[in-house]
Amino acid sequence: MSWIKTIPFEQATGKLRKLYERVTGPDNNVDNIMMAHSLRPHSMEGHMALYKNVLHHSANQIPKWFLETLGVWVSSLNHCGYCVEHHFNGLQRLLGDEVRGNAIRAAIESGTPESAPLEAAQVAAMLYARKLTQAPAELVEGDIAALRKAGWDDGEILEINQVCAYFAYANRTVLGLGCSTDGDILGLSPNNSADPADWGHK
Repeated sequence: MSWIKTIPFEQATGKLRKLYERVTGPDNNVDNIMMAHSLRPHSMEGHMALYKNVLHHSANQIPKWFLETLGVWVSSLNHCGYCVEHHFNGLQRLLGDEVRGNAIRAAIESGTPESAPLEAAQVAAMLYARKLTQAPAELVEGDIAALRKAGWDDGEILEINQVCAYFAYANRTVLGLGCSTDGDILGLSPNNSADPADWGHK
């Protein structure tokens, strides 16, 4: 589960119980990354608000499957197997093309996003994500100009940036607290993008 004490759903009371009820999947399953926050429910609340609004909001313009692709890529760069497995399963579900999804994963695992079955603009976003993840202080305004030249508008560039930044946070939460996928149901997500308050994992 994790290296610190966590409170299971069955023992949760008060605010923690209410938050758990908002984030549960089938059979009251709570992902271990969320359960890791159980000693400080307010940080779980902040985590879910960020996650829902950055990755699962109807105002996003970039297809959710590609946002998930960015998440898998950043997580792979950070060697966070937990997030890779969770979000690759989500990517496959959203993409609906197992062969293409596996080819994207193979390109991610080989560190060559340019070999993935992606559009040129998407490859440019992957290259930006790598630099943001591995060498953020080396980014310059020209990196944003390159994204614009590839076809992204500034709002979409913000979406790309925020998804990469969120996964940096999530990866460090998982890696720093030793979260495992034991007991998790892979690939679930809060799919009701029209309602920012709906955190249920379906």
